[in-house]
Amino acid sequence: MDKEKKSGFFGRLLNGLSKTRKNIASSLSGLFSSKLDDDFYEELEEILVMADIGLQASEDIIEELRGKVKELGLKDASEVRKLLVDIIAGQMKVDESAYDYEEKGGVVMVIGVNGVGKTTSIGKLAALLKEKGRRVILAAADTFRAGAIDQLSEWSDRAGAVLISQSEGSDPAAVVFDALNAAKARKADVLMIDTAGRLHNKKNLMDELAKINRVTDREMPGAHRETFIVLDATTGQNALVQAKQFSEVAPVTGIILTKLDGTAKGGIAIAIAKELSIPVKYIGVGEKLGDLQRFNPGEFAQALFDDNNDSEE
Repeated sequence: MDKEKKSGFFGRLLNGLSKTRKNIASSLSGLFSSKLDDDFYEELEEILVMADIGLQASEDIIEELRGKVKELGLKDASEVRKLLVDIIAGQMKVDESAYDYEEKGGVVMVIGVNGVGKTTSIGKLAALLKEKGRRVILAAADTFRAGAIDQLSEWSDRAGAVLISQSEGSDPAAVVFDALNAAKARKADVLMIDTAGRLHNKKNLMDELAKINRVTDREMPGAHRETFIVLDATTGQNALVQAKQFSEVAPVTGIILTKLDGTAKGGIAIAIAKELSIPVKYIGVGEKLGDLQRFNPGEFAQALFDDNNDSEE
């Protein structure tokens, strides 16, 4: 099917993952018409690793694929492509309860290093929640990066969310205190907190996040809590390293993966979900307000590997 005929977010996902798909497709060329033997599996595993799916995830996928092929009695490599897509989708399954906060409300802390699209993702996620009828407040607790408050202010306006902020250099926990009280007073459904991305100094970051958590526990005890880490897909394995480091200083409950439209190694999403056992909850494939959506493992795997999605530029 022509890309032009595809619509909605899946169409944008296909377009966004075109670099990754072409990278994989060029490697897969001829593989699915070859003999289904050990060489086939070895070559396929190498292709998966090269797509930044990661060694552990690739080995697990190949092991499951071998088992399914044997179970189904498949003899032809051409029958394996759809099976591969289904297995990868299964490896990245996101439990429906992962999105409970969208309906039930809660406090969402968003972390990530500078430059990954953290503030932009908060604005887009706020817009997505507003579309669902949620009342959203944003807390500008990244008070140290120059321009961060202004950037979040711009995105809050675009998303139609309320922004709570103080002056640059203010105590982030004080901003969160104000935001929590504003959320209670305005009966907001979701409070999202933008935090500083100072991973180079783990001790400071850990102290800062711990203080924010203490204030939240005191002012809004029992509130549903989420901690999302924003990762830039174009950084490949470095995104995996960042996720590991941040998970050491905060209880990460989900991943927002950005800039999938700018990388030839979108398979990093599979590596992250597999190696950290943290679900990818949202993905971004563009700069527009609506270009952040819930992660759909089936659509993602199909967009990566389904040859029916390839078309002429």
